Amino acid sequence: MLSLCSTYWQALLAQGFCIGIGAGALFTPSLAVLPTYFTTRLGLAMGLAASGSSFGGVIYPIVFYRIIGQIGFGWAVRVLGFIALATSLVPVALLRPRVAPSRVRAFVDWTLFTDVPFMVFVAGAIVGFAGLYVFLFYQSYYGEATGLTDPSLSFYLVPILNAASMFGRTLPNALSDRTGPLNIIIPGAFACAALLFCTQAASSTASLVVIVVLFGFFSGVFIALPPVIMVVLTKDKSKIGTRIGMGFAMLALGTLAGGPAAGGVLNPSGGANDNNWTALWCYGGAVMTAAGLVFTGLRCWLHGVKLMVWA
Repeated sequence: MLSLCSTYWQALLAQGFCIGIGAGALFTPSLAVLPTYFTTRLGLAMGLAASGSSFGGVIYPIVFYRIIGQIGFGWAVRVLGFIALATSLVPVALLRPRVAPSRVRAFVDWTLFTDVPFMVFVAGAIVGFAGLYVFLFYQSYYGEATGLTDPSLSFYLVPILNAASMFGRTLPNALSDRTGPLNIIIPGAFACAALLFCTQAASSTASLVVIVVLFGFFSGVFIALPPVIMVVLTKDKSKIGTRIGMGFAMLALGTLAGGPAAGGVLNPSGGANDNNWTALWCYGGAVMTAAGLVFTGLRCWLHGVKLMVWA
């Protein structure tokens, strides 16, 4: 339907609501089914599953960029739709929980809201996702607007980030099986914060590309580990699917706020040439730092201040 849109409200319905709901309906069950198959290497399994969206983030933009000039916007979008249809048939045919639930699960687990560690983690992740999407939304625009990259390279910063994120979603997740997921997501959050602060100092194409690669890797940590932590914090494993779904529904609030809030920080006056990039990157870095501090507090509350402990 996006290929047929001619007005903003149509694009909002097609791209914003329909694709958003569809992506959530694909992503969350794909992760929620994994704990029925894996226990000892759950982090690695979830990291590999989450890396699929990064791989798509490499393929789809490049395909679109290469064909839009040849066949136009409408058919370029339809090609992406056909690719999504073909690849989605595989999990539709194969994705099954190993153990069927004994009864139909409740749509909402109200006990989640009284589970203080779980809610503290979700609150920290909401804040962190707001900071995370500052970089994801504005890194390409920043390169082109400041002249650090030409329009072509500005576009390819997105696939570069997603390629790095594939490794960031698998290698740290595999390590988390040995060290504990909180011990990995905390340095990942602070690394993302440091890179956001450092972006304002990028003064060349090479420096910006290096920051994009590093942020892609460490943002993968922040995206792939939350479902693992949700599983760890859920005592009743029969509620894992419901809790992951509810957790990501709340995390979407941070994603929704990240881009528009950053836009207000970047250009509060609305003038064409009034972009305040320093304020933007400092805002993103500060928000991500706050998330790291929340995770650190949660880790110390649950496991103390000892360094060498699975947490």
